[in-house]
Amino acid sequence: MAIPLSVPERAAAIAADDPPLRVVIADDQSLVRTGFRMILAAGGVEVAAEASDGAEAVSAVRRTRPDVVLMDVRMPGMDGLEATRRIVADGTASTRVLILTTYDLDSYVYTALTAGASGFLLKDVSPEHLVAAVRLVRAGDALLAPVITRRLVERFARRHDPVAGGHRALAELTPRELEVLRLLATGLNNAELADRLHLSTATVKTHVARILGKLELRDRVQAVVLAYETGLVSPGG
Repeated sequence: MAIPLSVPERAAAIAADDPPLRVVIADDQSLVRTGFRMILAAGGVEVAAEASDGAEAVSAVRRTRPDVVLMDVRMPGMDGLEATRRIVADGTASTRVLILTTYDLDSYVYTALTAGASGFLLKDVSPEHLVAAVRLVRAGDALLAPVITRRLVERFARRHDPVAGGHRALAELTPRELEVLRLLATGLNNAELADRLHLSTATVKTHVARILGKLELRDRVQAVVLAYETGLVSPGG
């Protein structure tokens, strides 16, 4: 059985071939922004701009077109959730949003992900993990702290009725692609999916890419959200 890789290990596996990585930091605390900038710079990541609220973050993204936005949730004026919605609605397909917050609140998780965020981490993350997280999110990988993922599923997915018309979108998938999506929604990475389905990692990547393309989704996180919202999978199912 394949051994699951940690976030730094997963990031290291793709870092060698990565082009330069550019990030916008959005947080209302200057000390937090400075700390993140130092950590990212030490990890070889360029900080393209900083923002102290959501409106500044949206403007910075439009101006600099970064790969990833590190987005705080609670900021004065426009918060990080609304800023995430606007960045995603802008159609900046290459920009991913990674939510960082000190608040381990489940409602924020669900709202952030449905708004289009590609990941969610608490601010007590280690420097190594933060740099790795940015690299993974840019690559389109799902990124959720395991404890957050579990509570998201148990407390929120069951409260939302299946999205009307959701099954029509899923009808575009083949039986194998539906199987991959069900397993992907449980949090398995590509290596774990390959092990479970007795497929090569390359074949799994192809299936995932086709799923995202057919469903017009930005990344794996959005695929997980869709799987629960359409009722394809359910908590504990």
